[in-house]
Amino acid sequence: MVKKYSILFIALFLLLLPIGLTEAADTKQRVFDEAGLLTASEIDALEKLSSEYSEKNETDFVFLTTNGADDKGLDTYVEDFADRTGIGYGKHNGSATIVGIDMVNRDVVLRGFDKAEEYLDNQRMDLLRDKITPELSAGSYYDAFSNFILTADKYMEYNPGVNPESILFKWWFQLGASLALGGIIVGMMAFNSGGRVTVNSRTYFEENNSRINSKRDVFVNQTVSKVKKPTNNNNGGGSSGGGVTSGGRSFSGSSGKF
Repeated sequence: MVKKYSILFIALFLLLLPIGLTEAADTKQRVFDEAGLLTASEIDALEKLSSEYSEKNETDFVFLTTNGADDKGLDTYVEDFADRTGIGYGKHNGSATIVGIDMVNRDVVLRGFDKAEEYLDNQRMDLLRDKITPELSAGSYYDAFSNFILTADKYMEYNPGVNPESILFKWWFQLGASLALGGIIVGMMAFNSGGRVTVNSRTYFEENNSRINSKRDVFVNQTVSKVKKPTNNNNGGGSSGGGVTSGGRSFSGSSGKF
């Protein structure tokens, strides 16, 4: 009897072991709040949210806040952080996206490495920065960071090179297009159900009594107008573009103010 219970205990332990390992496996830090923008509970909640979606997308979602960026500029500061830590999913220098905030200069920098460089390219990084900038400006830093994770997760469901904010993917556009297409089909069916029309342009035309009397083309004048091409000076308050860190990590990115 004792042996039987021992076997059952061992079997139960082996079944529960993977659950315990899963819960304790991810202890990686992804939130580095050097500027002290988040409360302890917000950091904890953000770490959990980042862990969940990092696992789902095989991409670490990392957040870095600072005061002054060591006077080297936030772009360089974030890239040096990526080189120094080698942060990334599953391996050194793996897939990762980093959101950097400098409170002194009110700068925000987004960087995507490895898989994130492909699925969160420069265009998508610009879209993400536009999404979170209003919340950053309002001081809602936790909302901005969690919004970044959820929106990036949605964007990464689309194939690279596709604009995830295209009107073609909006549910209301798809509904409207479906209704319009249905209306056209119904209209064509209703039109064709009235029978075939046998009257045409020659039904009442008398060929023997009809002829062209004369034909004349008159050229009046010609006018050519020149319009100066407008110059686009709207930079949108930010910049986008990929590159390579000093340590050799290729990235996509977007930078701006908030």
